Amino acid sequence: MAAGSSNYWEDLRKQARQLENELDLKLVSFSKLCTSYSHSNSREGRRDRYSSDTTPLLNGSSQDHMFETMAVEIEQLLTKLTGVNDKMAEYSSTAGVTSINAALMHTLQRHRDILQDYTHEFHKTKANFQAIREREDLLGSVRKDIESYKTGSGVNNRRTELFLKEHEHLRSSDRLIEETISIAMATKENMTSQRGFLKTIQSRMNTLANRFPAVNSLIQRINLRKRRDSLILGAVIGICTILLLLYAFH
Repeated sequence: MAAGSSNYWEDLRKQARQLENELDLKLVSFSKLCTSYSHSNSREGRRDRYSSDTTPLLNGSSQDHMFETMAVEIEQLLTKLTGVNDKMAEYSSTAGVTSINAALMHTLQRHRDILQDYTHEFHKTKANFQAIREREDLLGSVRKDIESYKTGSGVNNRRTELFLKEHEHLRSSDRLIEETISIAMATKENMTSQRGFLKTIQSRMNTLANRFPAVNSLIQRINLRKRRDSLILGAVIGICTILLLLYAFH
């Protein structure tokens, strides 16, 4: 019975790790899609005045379709991982595993933290993509209005030039913002990997401390002895100082 329960727990952990690996790959691709979408729209915006409007629309619709497909796949993986975590929580709370409940809860908490990080990263990337798409739609509408004004009337060229210059300023600002977002996302990925590395080190240290309680007790006794020696040394120095002051005043 114990062996069967242990196998069930290990199967759940295997499923969780597999889903976490798939989610990690999907989120990296999702982030790259968001970045490439903004960059491609920037390049298309610069070519807009010299080419037809059909190519950007086709590229945009294709990337939108990829975005929706990947978002659905990631949401399905998050749902599956949530279900596996729920099964692990149910297993760790059963009466038959109370002796190892602390270790199980520690492992379960790690998987929950990973799920929370992935969920937060997915929603943040999705929100960034939607914001970029809404901004590109707005700027595309402005470009169309400018082009229709140019081709329709052709009378107020000075105002048209001012509109175009303002539009170029907006595009430059957008490019700077997109580069900043890309740098921030790369920094976040590095910090996430460092956090995982530190969590692994902490887990190993906790495992060593639990496996060798005598070492932990010895370290505590050494710290207590150091503290006691410091107090004794401070008291001796204080008494000597008082005696010297009494001798000096006599």
